[in-house]
Amino acid sequence: MAFIKEESEDLTIEEVFRVKQEDTGTQTDLMVLKEESQELNEKKDKDQHEEYCDFKTEEKSSCCSQTENTSSKKRARKKATGSSFICFHCGKRFDQLDNLKIHMRIHTGEKPYTCEHCGKKFYQQGNLKVHIRIHTGEKPYTCQQCGKSFNKKGNLKVHMRIHTGENPFTCQQCGVSFNQKGSLKIHVRTHTGESPFTCQECGKSFLRKGSLRSHIRIHNGEKPYPCPQCGRRFAHKSTLNVHMRTHTGEKPFVCAQCGKSFRYHLSLNNHMRIHSRESSFRCLQCGESFTDRRHLKNHLITHTGKKSYMCHHCGKTFKNKTAHDSHVRVHTGEKPFTCPQCGKSFALKGNLNMHIRIHTGEKPFACLQCEKSFIYKRDLKRHLQTHSANNV
Repeated sequence: MAFIKEESEDLTIEEVFRVKQEDTGTQTDLMVLKEESQELNEKKDKDQHEEYCDFKTEEKSSCCSQTENTSSKKRARKKATGSSFICFHCGKRFDQLDNLKIHMRIHTGEKPYTCEHCGKKFYQQGNLKVHIRIHTGEKPYTCQQCGKSFNKKGNLKVHMRIHTGENPFTCQQCGVSFNQKGSLKIHVRTHTGESPFTCQECGKSFLRKGSLRSHIRIHNGEKPYPCPQCGRRFAHKSTLNVHMRTHTGEKPFVCAQCGKSFRYHLSLNNHMRIHSRESSFRCLQCGESFTDRRHLKNHLITHTGKKSYMCHHCGKTFKNKTAHDSHVRVHTGEKPFTCPQCGKSFALKGNLNMHIRIHTGEKPFACLQCEKSFIYKRDLKRHLQTHSANNV
């Protein structure tokens, strides 16, 4: 273009436009020639390869395999146009080839990363890194509001919803919302009736995999949760947590009306009937009501006078089974209630409960005059006599 301009400075606009068109046409022709040349070279290579494969019959399968691999790579490059790598198994797309390679392990089952502590294998190195925290106890993600720590960032994210009150997963059938997708999935089964986890021993089915795992311990007798203080083992962690209260003396369930504390939630519920006067068990003979079916049963004996439980050792009769069983231990010497801290055994559970106060330091019997407290009620009675003597 510069050469043409030097030849004549007086070219008209039409001539300049014509020259540009000619120049563009020349470039286009060169590109076409280049593409045709590439196609001829590829065809030539293919023909030479086919001739070589025909000539070398022993190596034909190997050569053709190489051709197919080359073709596959070319197809992969074509598929990669627009920065998209496609999985030929499921059609999923990836921006990077490395991500596709990692994804392919799902289809091939390859797990190249192994935990040196327990031998468990993983698809990705990141998953192994997170898993190892189970062994090391590392919890690098800490809640800024309550200080609780987690070994996974996702677990912290879910935990934060407790503080924010966010429940983003809603049941389409009843409108109940959940802070975890897994919780919603399990909840939906209550509508569908699905119980996908079945015990192979007895055929019982469960909504949750964890429930099945706990249930199987009934069959195999496994008790993986030991008490660190007395060594007693439990099948469930929740049972161990409740058991620990016998050592700590903790009574977390408090009556809002009278302040009395209880070790078990069920005990608090039974106690609340005293305040609510909920008496659903009524004696048909005298109309008296009771908060517990067992109490009503024992009451009915007062009308009949019947003592249906007889000791086979001495012939003594009792109105209820509890009194009978406690009496029989006098003959057998059985002491089924053992202190988890010192190992001392007792024939009656009530005696064990009183004994445990020695370890916990609990003194429930208080003097109203001097506020001195005692472990046993008999000690309080003896102490009260000192006040009576002083008054005289």
